Amino acid sequence: MTISIKNIEDIEKMRVTTRLAVEVLDMITPYVQAGVTTNELNQLCHNHIVNVQKAIPSPLNYKGFPKSICTSVNHQVCHGIPGKKKLKSGDILNIDITVQKNGYHGDTSRMFMIGKPSIRAKRLVEIAYECLWIGIHQVKPGGYLSEIGKAIQQHATSHKYSVVREYCGHGIGKNFHEEPQVLHYYCTDVKDIILQPGMTFTIEPMINAGKADIKLLPDQWTVVTKDHKLSAQWEHTLLVTEDGVEVLTLSQGEKQYA
Repeated sequence: MTISIKNIEDIEKMRVTTRLAVEVLDMITPYVQAGVTTNELNQLCHNHIVNVQKAIPSPLNYKGFPKSICTSVNHQVCHGIPGKKKLKSGDILNIDITVQKNGYHGDTSRMFMIGKPSIRAKRLVEIAYECLWIGIHQVKPGGYLSEIGKAIQQHATSHKYSVVREYCGHGIGKNFHEEPQVLHYYCTDVKDIILQPGMTFTIEPMINAGKADIKLLPDQWTVVTKDHKLSAQWEHTLLVTEDGVEVLTLSQGEKQYA
């Protein structure tokens, strides 16, 4: 396993592209409301990335993916393809943005609650966000990669939720997906990795209200929960620093979970 250690120049370029990814999420936020289609959201994001940022939407044509963003609604876990169906009050939605600029990628996702979500939906979204930050708090030089997944799994299961195992966080930089794989659960079957300054990767736990079991839809992209119960996901791109962690995709004014 070869893990890319970024130098100062790499890191500065990643700071640029990760800020662009956050900017797209902030831009699209006012448009996420009942009555809009996920395809309309995709087009707005695409236009902003290409025409305003002069950048590239990383997902577009990535292994055949047909759109510029991923939109996963309700029981869709990840990789939802934007389409014609309109959002309605009570829906929860994950928008996943990855931007490429100057040869580097920045990746982040955010949950949105449309109109008045149910108490159960709101709680799931909140716990998924806590899981993200609990994972982030494990990141430090000299620490172990496995501690991220261990902490996330403990928090999720303590609230009677489950963690999707088939998809994980990943290294990122010049490539959309690099080593290491960042598991969101504790696993003793893989060799552990000591975190080093200059590592950049995502943490993006997928937390299910029901069981962890998932299935892939016939479009070969959209992943859903088998029991059709809700799923929520948040994502940040991180840099391991000399004394801790820098959240490269932190939005201005974002409330962090302590």
